[in-house]
Amino acid sequence: MDQLRALKYFTATAEAGNFSAAAKRFEVPASSISRRIADLEASLGAQLLTRTTRSVALTEVGRQYLQQVKGVLAQLEQCNKAVREYQTIPTGTLKISSMVGFGERMLIPILDEFATLYPDVLLEVVLSDELSKLGRDDVDIAIRGGFAPDERVVAIQLMDNQFVAAASALYLNKAGMPASTSDLKSHRGLYFKTPMGATPWWSEIQGQWQDVSAPSILTTNNGKWLVRKAIEGWGILMMPRWVLQPHFDKDELQELTFAEPLSITQNQDLGVYMLYQKLAYATPKVKAAVDFISARVKGRG
Repeated sequence: MDQLRALKYFTATAEAGNFSAAAKRFEVPASSISRRIADLEASLGAQLLTRTTRSVALTEVGRQYLQQVKGVLAQLEQCNKAVREYQTIPTGTLKISSMVGFGERMLIPILDEFATLYPDVLLEVVLSDELSKLGRDDVDIAIRGGFAPDERVVAIQLMDNQFVAAASALYLNKAGMPASTSDLKSHRGLYFKTPMGATPWWSEIQGQWQDVSAPSILTTNNGKWLVRKAIEGWGILMMPRWVLQPHFDKDELQELTFAEPLSITQNQDLGVYMLYQKLAYATPKVKAAVDFISARVKGRG
């Protein structure tokens, strides 16, 4: 017996007072309604309805059962509605993992707008430079700098992530302007430490990539502190242009340019990527976030 269908037939019949009205509601023969309710009564071992040729009436136990069943059916409908809306309306907890620098400067400032647009989405945001695996770390969206990942996820490049060298006028007045990338070895280096270690300085000199890193006087994963020390004249640092550009604009730092290519890697295809699992995009909360973040970040470029 299909008990759920039988319960629906029973409540409709009890409320209408006859089988015919219930049959019209469900577009089935009245005999089907009657038979289903009879099967329900047999399974319960109790008579729920008293029947006449034209109408039905609830028995005492039938009235008690109807009140309980109506509550169950209403709760079930709410559950079904919640599932349907979950597949059509952005809702639920959205877990985002972002590297610290991007999260502080680019992501967090736009999430207030996202929260206003999608009030039913609960944001859970973690800023960390540790690498995230979407499945392993239970993350819906991860934002990371580097190369396009090899893992089986969708990767959208949000922006360029090329590193540039910079120093303050205070430092350059004391130490002198390096004329070439090979001169960097005789300067003082400020290094950002990633989970893979400090970022080295590489330069292509006469067709060969060489390590031109200056001796380190500070290595840290705190980007704000590193920039502040550069402004105070401690040494030269290399960080993404999007991090340093505000300090260039305020003349707090000066970009160092060279005839030779300079980077933190021999691979020049660096970017900031938003990662998510392909199937997750079908979930409204993930689709809304992916589209929103992509539009806002690229719109700043």
